[in-house]
Amino acid sequence: MKLTTYIISVIALIILIFNISKINFEAPLEGDSHTAVVTSIAAGCAILIATLVRVVKKIERLTKP
Repeated sequence: MKLTTYIISVIALIILIFNISKINFEAPLEGDSHTAVVTSIAAGCAILIATLVRVVKKIERLTKP
């Protein structure tokens, strides 16, 4: 599970970096830039969720008797 969350985080980070480079910062909510913004937010959420899963699993390991 730990390896899976790291792989998901790396893939999401690559997607995030790619989409940030596609955003037109003068008009971020128009055309293809809008798609890049939405996808960047989704990739950020995926990284956050994978990190939370790793933390929860670590807490589970530490609290088991």
